[in-house]
Amino acid sequence: MSESRRNFLKSAAALGAAIPAGAAAQSKPAPQADHEKQHAQHMRTATAAAQQRPYMFLSQTEAAFLDAAVSHLIPKDELGPGAKEAGVTSFIDQQLFGGYGTMARKYTQGPWPEGTPQQGYQSPLTPAAVYRAGIRDANNHCRKTYGKSFDALSRAQQDEVLKGLDGGKIELEQVRAQFFFNMLLANTVEGFFADPVYGGNRDKAGWKLVGFPGVAAVYTTFIEKHGVPYRAQPVSISDITQKIAQVDEHGHAIHVMLDDKAGV
Repeated sequence: MSESRRNFLKSAAALGAAIPAGAAAQSKPAPQADHEKQHAQHMRTATAAAQQRPYMFLSQTEAAFLDAAVSHLIPKDELGPGAKEAGVTSFIDQQLFGGYGTMARKYTQGPWPEGTPQQGYQSPLTPAAVYRAGIRDANNHCRKTYGKSFDALSRAQQDEVLKGLDGGKIELEQVRAQFFFNMLLANTVEGFFADPVYGGNRDKAGWKLVGFPGVAAVYTTFIEKHGVPYRAQPVSISDITQKIAQVDEHGHAIHVMLDDKAGV
C-alpha cells in the first residue's frame, strides 16, 4: 500500500513539480538550530491559520464529503500525511471560488457532444457546478443505499462508493459519475503538490514526500554533480513573500540543505 502510494505520487509529481529546464543552484549549509526553530514556529502558525480559514465556496456538508473522499485518494500512512491532513479540501475550495470554478478562462459555449479525452473539458457545467451537483447526488445515492451521507459511512463503504463513481457503476442525476470522480482525483493530486500558498500541501507534505525543493534556486554548482541527491528544505511562494526564506541579489531562493552530503 505504502509502496504503491509512493510510486503513484512520484509519477504525479514528475508531471507538475519538475525543476524548470534551463534553471541553472545556489545553496547554503545546513540550517542553524535557531533558524530551524524559527521555521518550525512559522509552519505551526501557518498551519493553524490555514486550518481556521473559513471556506469560501464549500458548505459544511460538501467539505465533509471532500475530507472523507480525499483521505481515500491519498491516505496518510507511515510515509507522511495524506490529502486531508495536507488541506486539499481548502485547496479545492479556493479553486472553486476563483476563476477555475467559474471557467473564467475557458470556452463556455456549446454545442456539448460527448468528447474524447484529447478534446479537453467537454461540459456545459462549470467545475463549481460539477462539484455542487456531484457531491449532492453522491450523498443522495449513499442515503438511499446505506441510509447515511458519504462522510458518515464506514471506510469500506466509502471505498466502495468511490470505486463505483470511478467505474461509472453509480448513476448521478446531473453529472456523469466518472466525470465527477476524474475531476476530484485530478484536483486532489494538484492540491497535494501545489504551492501551499493555494491552500493545500500544508507544511509542504507533498513536496517532502517526493523530495521537491519548491521555488527554484540557482543550480549552477550542481550541474556537474551527477547522481548526487539534492536534499533541501522546501521553499514556498509565501516563504519568499513573508521573508521566511532567504533570496540572493537576483531574487532567487537560497535553498537550505538538509544533508551536508547533498551540497558537497
